[in-house]
Amino acid sequence: MAAPKIWLLAGEASGDVLGARLMLALEALRPGIAFVGVGGPRMAQAGLANPLFPMRDLAVMGLAEILPRLRQLNRRLDQAAADIAAQQPDLVVTIDSPGFALRLLKRIQPLGLKRIHYVGPQVWAWRESRVKKFPGLWDRLLCLLPFEVAFFEGHGVPARFVGHPVLQSGADQGSAARFRDRHRIAENATIVVLMPGSRRTEAPRLMPVFGRTMGLLQQDFPDLVPVIPSSPVVADVVARAAAEWPVQPLIVTELAEKHDAYAAAGAALTKSGTSTLELALAGVPMAVTYRVNPITAALARRLIRVPHVAMVNLLAGRLVVPELLQRECTPEKLCRVLNTLLTDRQAAAAQRAAFGPVMASLRAPQGEPSEAAAWAVLELLG
Repeated sequence: MAAPKIWLLAGEASGDVLGARLMLALEALRPGIAFVGVGGPRMAQAGLANPLFPMRDLAVMGLAEILPRLRQLNRRLDQAAADIAAQQPDLVVTIDSPGFALRLLKRIQPLGLKRIHYVGPQVWAWRESRVKKFPGLWDRLLCLLPFEVAFFEGHGVPARFVGHPVLQSGADQGSAARFRDRHRIAENATIVVLMPGSRRTEAPRLMPVFGRTMGLLQQDFPDLVPVIPSSPVVADVVARAAAEWPVQPLIVTELAEKHDAYAAAGAALTKSGTSTLELALAGVPMAVTYRVNPITAALARRLIRVPHVAMVNLLAGRLVVPELLQRECTPEKLCRVLNTLLTDRQAAAAQRAAFGPVMASLRAPQGEPSEAAAWAVLELLG
């Protein structure tokens, strides 16, 4: 009997990590599965054979950002659909990246292949009407957030909560001493983690304001050491954007070193998204910020249906970490919030106390998240 073949799609760094963990869990449970499709360096390391095209071609977001690259994205959609039709895999697994993944799932619907979408599209946050288009796109939907199951099933879309992969990230296993020793950072130096985003189109939007914020913060903390954990996919973009900063950041690309930086940090400034959960798991007090193209922002304001954008706040049901978005995303305001987190022990402790229940809510009923997802895949694979 031929080994089962799974065609995978990941369109950004977080999906690459998720895909790699899923592949390793599947290999442990059922050795010999062949993996093909599109992914990044971590999926390639886990056994993805000859990725169809570079994952970075799909890592764009926002209407104004996508329009200039629409022709290339359409070519990649044609290429992916044609490859699936040619390969005839036993199962297709698309991971997050709903803008591309859902179009691909619709395109291959007539092929009659088994399909799983991993990471529930966040239509509960905005454009809820899109959920009407989901029936028929996949055989199974695997969700990372506990409240998503009730939402999707309320719209007639069966879903399964498999736990959030951040729990397996190791973000809470870093060593502050190791980080300071490796980079020869004094014990009393102030370390601030900056996370501008994992996409090549999003990181440059926050880098200028992050740089000016660090210039202001350095006035109160002369020993300031900014650290930017970055995926290899966008490290060059981040380095170019930081070249003229008044205080040069450390840019780290290794996963273990990122976690060491978390352990050493007194505070963090991050874009919204999964990074807030990583920092919460590591116990790093943070402020959340975001800035997108004004056109994208204007559309989002009309469509967003949730009270908070930071995942930590959504899961807590209240404002645990400050959110400074669009017009609030200024060097002066960001500096002020970071200053408070670095000097006010009560403010930092209040955040850390709220992180525990948030993390507990992300645990699946049984098993690690990647293992729970792998079982769901194997059930459908048969």
